[in-house]
Amino acid sequence: MEPEPAPARSKRLQIDLAKPRDVDAIADLLLAAFREFEPLYTPAGYRATTPTATELAARLADGPTWIATVDGAVAGTVSAVVEGDEVYVRSMAVRPDVRGCGIATALLDRVTAFAHERGARRLTLKTTPFLAGAIRLYERAGFRRTGKPSKLHGTPLIAMAKDL
Repeated sequence: MEPEPAPARSKRLQIDLAKPRDVDAIADLLLAAFREFEPLYTPAGYRATTPTATELAARLADGPTWIATVDGAVAGTVSAVVEGDEVYVRSMAVRPDVRGCGIATALLDRVTAFAHERGARRLTLKTTPFLAGAIRLYERAGFRRTGKPSKLHGTPLIAMAKDL
């Protein structure tokens, strides 16, 4: 008789408001999350997508940033910026080795809850057309493409929005 396999270790997802001490980990996460896509960005577009810890520290004043951890390890992040009656979703990223585990959905749910708490009428975001997985996530969450395509330092962008 073969022994039973060991039970799978339960992974614990936690989402917390980022603090200034988290900016180095967030900068590292953004680099890890977007590294595989770097050749598809212009150099300036990639640089804008992967801000430094110093730049992220300054962004904390723009609105909340959340950090997701799985069993204590940094796994994802997202930021929100209130713009009138809209909330702009910024810098959503999940570490490549934990994609597909529901982390991005949980982060997007957190931003949506924040928007509802603020009485926002709409969520907006911009993404690149080559981030197909992110686009599928946003569409499943109710976002739709809006407006004309634009560019971030020469990198194409798609605008998306979701009415709340």
